[in-house]
Amino acid sequence: MQYLVCIVLIPLWIYLLYVLKRSKLNFWYFITGSFGLFILMMVLVRPVLTEPLAKIVAAMAGVFGKLTGTFSAFFRYGVLFIHSKGGSITLQVDFECSGIIEIMAFLSLLSFYQVYTVREKLLTGILGTVAILLANALRILVICELLYFGGISMYFIAHAFVGRLIFYGLSVVLYFYVFTKPQIIRMTVGKFKYGDGGQAS
Repeated sequence: MQYLVCIVLIPLWIYLLYVLKRSKLNFWYFITGSFGLFILMMVLVRPVLTEPLAKIVAAMAGVFGKLTGTFSAFFRYGVLFIHSKGGSITLQVDFECSGIIEIMAFLSLLSFYQVYTVREKLLTGILGTVAILLANALRILVICELLYFGGISMYFIAHAFVGRLIFYGLSVVLYFYVFTKPQIIRMTVGKFKYGDGGQAS
């Protein structure tokens, strides 16, 4: 049913983008394009990539766990096993922890961000996706270390607060360098153009 809805809505979405582009309504073109692409990816891409991404994140975090001996990663199943002071605990890298939503949101925004060329979007998309995966692996790593040294009772604080603070803090940095800074640098106000040393354009 969801695929049928996509088949019906995709032509309408493309036509709406065409109209907005022709009308030079850049803001609405960006919002409509990004939101529509995100919904399509949620329906078509998420079911396919969630499990592989979860395994990748588990494997990345597991490298450090193996080096330190604080936890073990069974990346084929997206599972982390932690030997904490108060006992052992198993963590499943699931849909929320895979980073799939954050990656799709990032790529959807980037696809319709008109500051970059197509080539720049491709390169930035790849590097940004890798950065999100690394940030997510770091989040999982910190959670595992807190559980190892602090015990199972640390789970809620580690997962709900510390882990998310690290991940979303790094995401803000990524968004600043990908979206905010390039916009400021390439912005032209009158005869003044940011990034050209104050010379008249």
